[in-house]
Amino acid sequence: MTDLLHRTAIVYDFDGTLSPGSMQQHNLLPEMGYADANIFWQEVKALNREIDGDEILTYMHLLQQKEGDHMSKERLASHGACLPYFAGVDDWFPRISEYGKTRGLEVEHYIISSGLEEIIEGTTIRKYFKHIFASKYAYRDGKPLWPAAAVNYTGKTQYLFRINKGVLNQSDDKAVNRWIPMNERPIPFERMIFIGDGDTDIPAMKMLRHQHGVPIAVFDPDRFQGPDSDKVYNLIAEDRADHVCPADYRDKSQLDITVKGVLGRMARNAGYRP
Repeated sequence: MTDLLHRTAIVYDFDGTLSPGSMQQHNLLPEMGYADANIFWQEVKALNREIDGDEILTYMHLLQQKEGDHMSKERLASHGACLPYFAGVDDWFPRISEYGKTRGLEVEHYIISSGLEEIIEGTTIRKYFKHIFASKYAYRDGKPLWPAAAVNYTGKTQYLFRINKGVLNQSDDKAVNRWIPMNERPIPFERMIFIGDGDTDIPAMKMLRHQHGVPIAVFDPDRFQGPDSDKVYNLIAEDRADHVCPADYRDKSQLDITVKGVLGRMARNAGYRP
C-alpha cells in the first residue's frame, strides 16, 4: 500500500438509497396526523401544480405550515435517530473505507439529498459523512423561518462540483464557479461514485458519467415490480447509470462487490499496484 492516499468520494442520495422510502414517512408525517404518507405527497403535488413551483420548496413549506412543535431541530433529529436502513448500511462505511485504504484510496462519504438535513443529522450513520448537502431550514428561537436550502434534481449536480473542488458549503457561489484546472481539484470526478435510486438523481448520474465518474443505481428489492422495475430498466437503456444493484449493503452483496470493483479500478488508474 502506498503512503500517499488518493482522495476518493462516494456520494449518496438518502431516501430510497440508504433508507427505504422517504425519511418523513417513518415518524414525522405520522406524528403530524398522516397515517398514510402518500396523502401528504399528494397535497404537495396538487399545491405545486397550482403555484407552478419547485416541489422541494413546496413540501418544505407545507411541513412548516403544519409545524406545531414537530419541526424543531431537536425533534427532527429524533426522527432521524429512528430511521430504518437497508441491510448492511450500519457497517458499510468503515468497511468500504478500509477496503479503499488497502488500495491507496482515502474514501470519503458524502450525502446529496432532497430530504431534510435536520433529520439526517440525527441518524446513527451521520458520523461517517464528511459533509451533508441537503434541504434545510433557517431557524430562529428553535422555529423554522424559511427554507434556507432546497436541493432539487438539477441542483444535485452543483454539489458534485462542490465536492470536486473542495467547497463544502452551500453559500459560496464564487468558489464553486471559479475555474480550477482538473488536475488541481481535490477529488477528481474519475475518483467519484454516485449512488442513487430515483428520478431526482438522473441529472447527477448523467453529469458524473460524462465526467468519467461512476453512477450506480440501487433499488429496493422488496418493491422491484411495476413502475419501479421500469425505472431501473430505463436507467440502463438511457445510459444514466453504469451499474444497477439491489440496495443491499452487506459484505459480498452485488453492491458490495460492484463498489469494491470500481474502487479497485480507480486505485489502479491512480497508480496502485498490488
